[in-house]
Amino acid sequence: MATLVINAPKWRSDSEDVRSFDQTFAMGIGQGYAIPSRIHEQCRSGSKIVLLCKDEAKRAEGVLVKLAPTEKAANGMQRYDVHMRDLVKVPYSPEALGRTGVAMISSER
Repeated sequence: MATLVINAPKWRSDSEDVRSFDQTFAMGIGQGYAIPSRIHEQCRSGSKIVLLCKDEAKRAEGVLVKLAPTEKAANGMQRYDVHMRDLVKVPYSPEALGRTGVAMISSER
């Protein structure tokens, strides 16, 4: 099963009204992620999720509950609130992300 990776960068929470890594971790909801349809199609409730803050080298892993559609981005891409549970902070290891701050990685790594 594939793993969804989302980034909660510190610079964005400092400059915009966006939740930080720690707030996202505590609430279990990542706000307004633009997720390409090719990644959205692979997301399944119960699959693994990784929450990153690349700026501060933080990582948490848990279980994806659901993707709740919100508004569309300026480019027409659908945004989602990412609902997670059972998040646990783990040692940081980086992941390559797409331009929207999300990625899908294979569980076979």
